[in-house]
Amino acid sequence: MMLYLMDIWASVRGFMAAGGDILWLVAAVLFLMWVLMLERYWYVNWVAPKAHKQIIATWNAREDRHSWYAHRIREAWVSQASQEMTARMLIIKTLVAICPMIGLLGTVTGMVSVFDVMAVQGTSNARLMAAGISLATMPTMAGMVAALSGVFFSTRLDAKMKIRMEKLKDRLPQH
Repeated sequence: MMLYLMDIWASVRGFMAAGGDILWLVAAVLFLMWVLMLERYWYVNWVAPKAHKQIIATWNAREDRHSWYAHRIREAWVSQASQEMTARMLIIKTLVAICPMIGLLGTVTGMVSVFDVMAVQGTSNARLMAAGISLATMPTMAGMVAALSGVFFSTRLDAKMKIRMEKLKDRLPQH
């Protein structure tokens, strides 16, 4: 098992070396994005249902559920539940949008290194130019893959949040 993990780590280090320092930035953004998304999944699936049951129980225990004042209380509770549900989603979506931009930064820095090699060595040293091209393409690919995974899962998370909020609204009768 340990040997297997060491092989994986060696592969990751080789990939990071081939893609340059920008890949570490992509990895850091990706890690933060996934930590936040997993926290939101945990909240939506385990914390929010308990909080929503408490809101519903409190609402059903009220004697006055028909007055203007009662409806404002209901709206406030739903609004608060919605804010708690969607907390950190803007950060997640921003991190998703930043991933391709960081990849493009890697592309630019890689191409600068290719042009440096061409300026010093000329166009005859294909091996040195290939290293720069690798530095240019790997971060772009990594940034796009990171963004695609974030788009897919954040969209699913958004849909799940909307369903939970609709269920809460349906279970808090207004009349």
